[in-house]
Amino acid sequence: MSALLRQIPANIPQDIRKIRIENSHLTELPRGSFENVSALEYLWLNFNNITVMHIKSLEYLPTLKELRLQGNKLSSVPWTAFQDTPALKILDLKHNRLDVLPEHALRYLPNLTYLDLSSNQLTVISRDVFYNWPVYQRSQRAEGQIEAISNAVLALHDNPWICDCRLRGFVQFIKSVGPPIILMNSYLTCSSPKFRAGKFFHEVELNSCMKPLTSALDTNLTVPVGLNITLTCFVQASPSPVVWWTYALKLLRAFNVSTEPVSEDTIRSELLIPAARPADAGNYTCMAANFLGNSSVAITLQVGALWASTTPVGWAPIAPAEPGTHVEVRIAKQTVYGITLEWFAVAAAAAEPGETWYTLLVGRYDAAQKDTIYIGPGVNTYSVTDLLPATKYEVCVAVRNQAPRKGQCVVFVTGSDISQLEQREKLIHIVVIVCAMVLAVPAGMYACTAEARPGCLARCPCACPRRRRGGQAQAAGSKESTLDSLPAGSEDGLCRPEGGRGARQPLAREEPGKPRPPHRNSADLY
Repeated sequence: MSALLRQIPANIPQDIRKIRIENSHLTELPRGSFENVSALEYLWLNFNNITVMHIKSLEYLPTLKELRLQGNKLSSVPWTAFQDTPALKILDLKHNRLDVLPEHALRYLPNLTYLDLSSNQLTVISRDVFYNWPVYQRSQRAEGQIEAISNAVLALHDNPWICDCRLRGFVQFIKSVGPPIILMNSYLTCSSPKFRAGKFFHEVELNSCMKPLTSALDTNLTVPVGLNITLTCFVQASPSPVVWWTYALKLLRAFNVSTEPVSEDTIRSELLIPAARPADAGNYTCMAANFLGNSSVAITLQVGALWASTTPVGWAPIAPAEPGTHVEVRIAKQTVYGITLEWFAVAAAAAEPGETWYTLLVGRYDAAQKDTIYIGPGVNTYSVTDLLPATKYEVCVAVRNQAPRKGQCVVFVTGSDISQLEQREKLIHIVVIVCAMVLAVPAGMYACTAEARPGCLARCPCACPRRRRGGQAQAAGSKESTLDSLPAGSEDGLCRPEGGRGARQPLAREEPGKPRPPHRNSADLY
């Protein structure tokens, strides 16, 4: 008791008749665990951690009468292992994790008088399990005869029974069983489905199993753009089938599908398509399957033309507005080709802001019709792009199917064409480059030109100031004053006013012996 054993001891005396090892952390019963104790009659291995039982673990135990494995972690038992224990009378397997009981499970227990399978994970078993039990077969043959047959106690309570058509035969067996088969607790209860949970076996009537049969009230639907549409199919089956929807051979997301029972053998499945768009048109298939087979029904959805994308002046409402619902709109960002809108909904008391759909109406301010955009729940920003430059637009945000109210529309004007701005920038760059090249010409070039073309320079004093004054006057009030604002340093050496009007100043000739002035670069001239 409470020993840290990992396996069955190997030095057990051969004449031992009873072994009891409990709370000792045994994890498995390997092959030939008791081959040296063939006289063993009672084996108690309760409250260990046994998870595996070898098919030959009970070999060489022909006289074993009692096997107790209560409180272990067995999820399955090799029932053919009991061929090596023909004298077994008591088998205790309660408080394990058994979830399957095959039809041949009791075939090799002909002398069993006590079987405890309570407090396991059994959900569905066949009545053939007990019809194949030699104890039950003997009781049926001896019915009405004087032959005495010993009773057999059967414990099956505290299991999570699923009371559907698959358990129909077992329920009938429990209702009809009598001596010599005695139920330790005859009040077996259903755990599922929900509408039968907690009911006793003798209170339920289970129907036969049937393959799924799917149907739909309308298999061809047409809806306008923007409406929420619900596709519905009905499935009649037993046991309850698994239902799913497909569109274009793709499984649709489960959070858009709801399934609920209508009656004992009929369920209704609904697929929600929010804000139907032309891309949502096509064939939707409702499919159902259980262990007997599967079935399906196709529903064709057609999405019609847009509602009136815009409304006349005054914004006549599409649907009655809900009192208390309002949307506050503002421009979060504006570019040359569009804007980014941001809005905040103040919903009515009965509405959930997180489940509110919105309608955006976008178009030129004077347009008779505007484009309609549908925005799903949880989104409160939208960017409108690819707009014409220098154009007046209007954008309105409203709750789905409601007319925009005061304060829910924004009027704005897009910027000038970006191409014009680029052309102006290029022109300015060209002018600056030309000026820089002119200023970079050495001063000697001007002197040579003045000596060679005196007539030209004679006209310079008159033309330069006049042109400079005209250019300044023409550029007044204009943003394009970059060229005129450059200092005209190169003209100061050529055109100097003398008296009232400009006159040419003779250039001094270079005298021999006089030192030449140092060379000045264009930066010095500037």
